[in-house]
Amino acid sequence: MAAKPVVVGVDGSEESILAAEWAAIEAKRHGLPLRIESAPAMEPRIHAYPASPATVASALRETSARALKTGVSRAEEVAPGLQITTTLLSGPPALAVAGCGSGAAMLVVGARGAGGFAAMVLGSVSRYAAMRAACPVIVARQATMAVHQEVAVGIPDPQDADEALMFAFEEAAARHADLVVVHAWYWFPSALRAPAEADDALEAPFHPEQISADAASSLSAALECWREKYPDVPVRHEVIHGHPARVLANYSARADLVVIGRHGGSGIGSIQHVLLDHARGPVAVIPCGD
Repeated sequence: MAAKPVVVGVDGSEESILAAEWAAIEAKRHGLPLRIESAPAMEPRIHAYPASPATVASALRETSARALKTGVSRAEEVAPGLQITTTLLSGPPALAVAGCGSGAAMLVVGARGAGGFAAMVLGSVSRYAAMRAACPVIVARQATMAVHQEVAVGIPDPQDADEALMFAFEEAAARHADLVVVHAWYWFPSALRAPAEADDALEAPFHPEQISADAASSLSAALECWREKYPDVPVRHEVIHGHPARVLANYSARADLVVIGRHGGSGIGSIQHVLLDHARGPVAVIPCGD
């Protein structure tokens, strides 16, 4: 059976070409082929110059073809000898790129594309892919080439994190990196009480140290089987009181990759949205139980 490829979407923007470099290095690291794909942008509804739809469509295809050529050139520079194929997609770019995840080991996209607005921290195509693709999606950023020898994974529930943990351990093993498993909690005392007790919540004792200790114990127990499966991966766990997205965004400044799960098939939640918008390094979004 042929190995699943690492797939990367390019549109000619520097962000997407850097994503192609990241994907090439990742493919080489895992011994997988690389497939570079591009989807021509939709034809503009309003033209500032006289042009037939056929002429506009042809120009858009040529732009995508140049993006593929540039992506291949840059991928070959950083990963010589890598098996590379290219595909020119059709249809709306967001749907086409997200669809590339079917049958892929992972899908890599840049944080912003050629058509992105400066005010949008994460491009619409990248966000849609992270929400919908069937495989792990890595949103690569410009500062992705620094090596810190650390992978971080955010775990909201230690009992429901197998997919994210497996991906994170595999990445740490392939990179010969340390793995830090992070659980961030952000509860107010009132959140720990039943509705009927809400009025008394502020008077009830609140012990953040005990909450952190209990979470650390649960996390440690959940990691036992993973430590046995990956004995060569140095792993530690950290429990932090703070907003999960902000905590993980801070880790992204010093980790080679931050991993987070995506539960359900309808999209990503508020934590993932904030993290993807404010991360300073690559983020992997892993489908969990879709």
